[in-house]
Amino acid sequence: MAFKCIIVDDEPPATRILENYIGKVNFLEKVGVFNDSLKALEFLNSQSVDVIFLDIQMPQLTGLQISKIISKDIKVIFTTAYPDFALEGFELNAVDYLLKPIAFERFYQAVSKLNSEPKIEVSSTSNSTAPDFLFIKTDGKNKFQKVFLNDVLYVESLQNYVCIHTVKQQIITHSSLKNVVESLPEKDFIQIHKSYVVSLQHVESTDNFSVFINGKELPIGATFKEAFFDKIEENKI
Repeated sequence: MAFKCIIVDDEPPATRILENYIGKVNFLEKVGVFNDSLKALEFLNSQSVDVIFLDIQMPQLTGLQISKIISKDIKVIFTTAYPDFALEGFELNAVDYLLKPIAFERFYQAVSKLNSEPKIEVSSTSNSTAPDFLFIKTDGKNKFQKVFLNDVLYVESLQNYVCIHTVKQQIITHSSLKNVVESLPEKDFIQIHKSYVVSLQHVESTDNFSVFINGKELPIGATFKEAFFDKIEENKI
């Protein structure tokens, strides 16, 4: 699956080079180019993006300011003609920092890191190949909440956050539903709606339009309906 990318740079020659480079890499997909930082932010508020190639010296908002505003799920690769900002860029957890003029070899080295970027941290026991718990990032530096998968009822998308509903509590973390889905075992969890992923173990009942879990009615989206009921068929008697 390709990473959806946008370029935010007010220098046309720089954007043309990046567009050319992105077109050569089969795991990258360009979905937007912006020379205005505010228009880029508007786009990010309505569209799903995995990676942003971000110039630091921009009018209105600098690249460093933009990186502090956008979702933490979006991977940032800074592009700039000024090496002075490198340290601050890495302190903001950037994937890489590319100094202009950018050679393709250096560009490819940077984007190759995307395939090894960690998602939600998952741990597994030595007796099983499947993970049985997650560490969920909460507020504060290095603060994580341990959640056993057997306790997860369903996961709900809240724009730039997700809420993990468990049998004991609700945990909100700055992430995307896509990120969570990729961290959960497929045999136990399934997406039923653009905003919901459910634990099959905790599904109490269904009808043609809804799933019922722990007294809560969740909608089934048309896009996910067939796959969900195929999964139900696998376990029917």
